[in-house]
Amino acid sequence: MKEKETVRTKSDVILIGAGIMSATLGVLLKELNPKLTISVLERLDAAARESSNAWNNAGTGHSAFCELNYTVENEDGSIQTKKALQIAESFEISKEFWAYLSGIKQIIDPEDFIHSVPHYSFVWGEENVRFLEKRFHALKEYELFNGLIYTEDRNTISQWLPLVMKGRDPYEKIAATKMDLGTDVNFGTLTRAMFRYLESFPDVHVHYFEDVKDLERSETGYWHLTSNNLQTHEKEHFEAKFVFIGAGGGSLPLLEKSDIPEAEGFGGFPVSGQWLRCKNKSIIKEHFAKVYGKANVGSPPMSVPHLDTRIIEGKKELLFGPYAGFTTKFLKKGSYFDLVKSLEFDNIFPMLSAGMHNLPLTKYLISQALQSHEDRIEALKEYFPEVKSEDWELVVAGQRVQVIKRDEEEGGVLEFGTEVVSAKDGTLAALLGASPGASTSVSIMLEVLSDCFPEQMKSKEWKEKLKTMIPSFGESLKDDPKLCTSSRKRTEELLCLKTLVT
Repeated sequence: MKEKETVRTKSDVILIGAGIMSATLGVLLKELNPKLTISVLERLDAAARESSNAWNNAGTGHSAFCELNYTVENEDGSIQTKKALQIAESFEISKEFWAYLSGIKQIIDPEDFIHSVPHYSFVWGEENVRFLEKRFHALKEYELFNGLIYTEDRNTISQWLPLVMKGRDPYEKIAATKMDLGTDVNFGTLTRAMFRYLESFPDVHVHYFEDVKDLERSETGYWHLTSNNLQTHEKEHFEAKFVFIGAGGGSLPLLEKSDIPEAEGFGGFPVSGQWLRCKNKSIIKEHFAKVYGKANVGSPPMSVPHLDTRIIEGKKELLFGPYAGFTTKFLKKGSYFDLVKSLEFDNIFPMLSAGMHNLPLTKYLISQALQSHEDRIEALKEYFPEVKSEDWELVVAGQRVQVIKRDEEEGGVLEFGTEVVSAKDGTLAALLGASPGASTSVSIMLEVLSDCFPEQMKSKEWKEKLKTMIPSFGESLKDDPKLCTSSRKRTEELLCLKTLVT
């Protein structure tokens, strides 16, 4: 049967992937320049079906309040705070933008996607208790962490976290920190609301079932994209002046096809995830918190364990995990050949080097994948001593592809953050990596705008509009306590967040 071809009209912008990143960039661009024409190409049948789906990500509102992997202890015993401050500030910037969408534009009801849920760190053992106390003292000096409380008092912790304390060894050394400003975010609901807003414009078109196979620069300066429509099985063509690749784990293969020099040497290391989901309604009702512990030695940051209250589609849920695992897929609905297909001449050596330097991690991921249900329950027992196996079931989370970068000294290094890769001429950008991802989506997309629309970002019109959408734009929430305080007060009001009484 002869393959049909369909020619699409040109757009100013193409966004590949209908997740939180493309949604955020699309809304920012449309608000900054209402005349832009935008096409969105998504492989699945709806928005937010992969990493942005509520069941596929941590959904914690990564604020670094209590996630211990963002504050590494130095050899001299001091605590690194730079990353935690950066993430906390980025999350506040995201909340400012979401407050604009909710309170000003009324695109989404805040109660549909964001809720106040206190965050806690909980540790046991002399060494971990000392670490948590030092972390608390290092962070409490900053306004971004104003309200963080530390205690070693068992009665106080029992009031905060009854499930965690019931049945625990009364002589075990324990400590906890608490932050009432914590939130739970349903990024799937938020993403779909932003796409509904974008689709309300006649010059924005979201195309589902589009599997982008190739992209190249044409002689006219446009990017030409070739896609297979998974419904009609037709080959389709799209053209745009600017392309953003925000396809989660699928971004790396598409970035490689672009052949921009800036993409050379990048590889990806896929990691799968799983949760234990509580089925017992009485237990779910008893716990209202996000409790973070310390990751096991050799485990990736995405595996930092947490006993996690979630609000998904208006229903309260309780999850524990995530449990990491080894995979060769780049997407949850991807192919087991994704890893092999991503290998190219310029990234083979960095990927092999990174693999050699991270053999313990690979071994750890394989061991996680081979765990039994009882093995996972034993891990949960450290956070919930009276856990019963029959109250929990295993659910599959999303895929993550960690960034591998070329490195002059080591050949290749594995990183666990996010990386924006932009063409020198600003006509294409791609987002690689995972954590903290969605929570810092607004800051990441502002980076894309700065890289790819530098002249417009300097204009009075864009600066004024960005200030309307993100009041702290151009200033530092980290370095200006008054600005941080006023920003939080405003976003709490617009997002209807109720800080719980300590």
